[in-house]
Amino acid sequence: MTTHTARDAARQRLEELRRLIEHHNYRYYVLDDPEITDAEYDQLMEELRELEAQYPEWVTPDSPTQRVGAPPAAGFTPVEHRIPLLSLDNAFDTEDLAAWEARITRMLGHKPSGYVVELKIDGLAVALTYREGLLVRGATRGDGRTGEDVTANLKTIRAIPVRLRRPVNLEVRGEVYMVRSAFEQLNQEREATGEPLFANPRNAAAGSVRQLDPSITARRPLSIFTYTVADVEGAPRPATQWESLQLLRELGLRTNPYVRRCATLDEVVETITQWTDLRHQLDYETDGIVIKVDRLDEQAQLGATSHAPRWAIAYKFPAEQAVTRLLDIRVNVGRTGAVTPYAVLEPVRVAGSTVSRATLHNEDYIREKDIRIGDMVVIQKAGDVIPELVRVLPERRTGEERLFQMPDHCPVCGAKVYRPPGEAIARCMGSACPAQLVEGLIHFGSRNAMDIDGLGPAVIRQLVERGWVKDAADLYQLRAEELAQLERMGAKSAANLVAAIERSKGRGLERLLFALGIRLVGQRAAQTLAQHFGSMERLRQATREELLAVEDVGEKMAEAILQWFGEEQNRRLVDRLAAAGVVMTAASQAREATPLPWQGWTFVLTGTLEGWTRAEATKLIESLGGQVVGSVSRKTDYVVVGTDPGSKLEKARQLGRPVVDEATFRAMVEEAQRQVGSEVTPR
Repeated sequence: MTTHTARDAARQRLEELRRLIEHHNYRYYVLDDPEITDAEYDQLMEELRELEAQYPEWVTPDSPTQRVGAPPAAGFTPVEHRIPLLSLDNAFDTEDLAAWEARITRMLGHKPSGYVVELKIDGLAVALTYREGLLVRGATRGDGRTGEDVTANLKTIRAIPVRLRRPVNLEVRGEVYMVRSAFEQLNQEREATGEPLFANPRNAAAGSVRQLDPSITARRPLSIFTYTVADVEGAPRPATQWESLQLLRELGLRTNPYVRRCATLDEVVETITQWTDLRHQLDYETDGIVIKVDRLDEQAQLGATSHAPRWAIAYKFPAEQAVTRLLDIRVNVGRTGAVTPYAVLEPVRVAGSTVSRATLHNEDYIREKDIRIGDMVVIQKAGDVIPELVRVLPERRTGEERLFQMPDHCPVCGAKVYRPPGEAIARCMGSACPAQLVEGLIHFGSRNAMDIDGLGPAVIRQLVERGWVKDAADLYQLRAEELAQLERMGAKSAANLVAAIERSKGRGLERLLFALGIRLVGQRAAQTLAQHFGSMERLRQATREELLAVEDVGEKMAEAILQWFGEEQNRRLVDRLAAAGVVMTAASQAREATPLPWQGWTFVLTGTLEGWTRAEATKLIESLGGQVVGSVSRKTDYVVVGTDPGSKLEKARQLGRPVVDEATFRAMVEEAQRQVGSEVTPR
């Protein structure tokens, strides 16, 4: 391989890693629905760090190595952290800890004066700001520099004092969590009402804090441990981390009781050994231990990298394992048609919870590990969160075990299952597969896509089951009176959902492209494509060469985009979305504050239009600021006439109101859309 080819391959892998990591950040931090284990994620990050160390000229400010987590979720006011909330580097054994101590010793010129050891709580990191002792703001970590303002939600947590015991100015960091017993009860309640279950207490805590309605947060049994004084005025500044924890307790803030001051690294290791077993006695999740240099002046001297402080490190507990029987292998069908096998296990207790399922990734994974139905298997919860099958125990086979055969037809819709050459994932080829439709609609309405508040999985399943929604465009035809018929959906909730759907029209091309779920087109790629082409029409007409000329677009992504727009049903979907008034141009958010061109205008429709259905024309008029009424009056601005018009045309003539045919109406639409920077393609 030539040097040039090696660089090209390295660059391609680097870009692929960034896309993968950003995707998994979105799943873990926005959706609270991780797809991979912590260990697998750490491997991806380590590979990316190594490549960037080899090619430092390719490091960009938005690389996952230069940031902490995911961007803020839509729906909350962004908060710029005055002091960044950084992540922590990880240690997995005593050798890692020794290497860390050696590094900081070289920087200080001597060994640290001591350490503080704290349990690492598996929850949601938050920043609390107090002014003269009053809580004025609470924010999530977000990407470490910009978080989400969740003050109203955090005020509902009783463990967070609204007023401190002293009138100080304080910035403090903490971890919001949910105890295991409360988590299990919450999932029982959600199962009884048909709502999707939370994967673990951490996801439940994060999902609860990110509720747009604080009353929902208030009903969730959340608590907090605070652990860092970021800044303080009005009280003596602590000289050590140990004193910082004392100060927090004095001010009325909750801290974890399992904290130890250690003089040496040997004492730290001894503490880790003790607490590795202790954690299972606790009623909350902990995925490791944080070791901090105790003296704050030494912390300041050591400083931080762009993503983590040098004076602290997180020791990750080894994954706990258990042995159980593999009862069956079944498959899930995702929104992209991916057919993914999973293990059905004889329930077993692991790391504080009962496990009955584990991911098996793909068909090759099953073959490589020689996994058979009926096997005794070793499972673990990597990072104490996600169950995975580690290995089989062939010595315990009875001869009755069965090989798994990947289905050649989708278990949901019956369509053919096809595995593309060179790919590990088999896919359902059914364009109308209900499993893909439900998952695709969940993605379409998610926060980083079209952000349709109230369009949850339970609602989507009902819409699909009733046949009201067959693709995303059907969402924009829903009426409040229809939605009110759904289970657990009253008139007010239905009206709110319709309003949320209407608001989503203006998200812009960037969000729409991501929402459509085109294979390999994640958030970053969607933004790049939108900025490059400017409009959906230009993108759908782009050639392979034009796509490959776009930064970050490789052969596979270009092919995926061409294939997607090559499908008639997808082109029809885009046309119907456009006809519904969904903005098809980039940077639409900057234009949302601009007054709409038909604001205050009243339209009456009569006869049959060739280019739009009555509902589509109504949605289009409303998207441009107008309204459609049922009868002609002297206040009517325009009467739009199709074929076979009724008595409304005669009434318009009697009252002298402007009458326009469909061609004129189409020209009016095009002119109005030029003003707002959108476009609609008639049928």
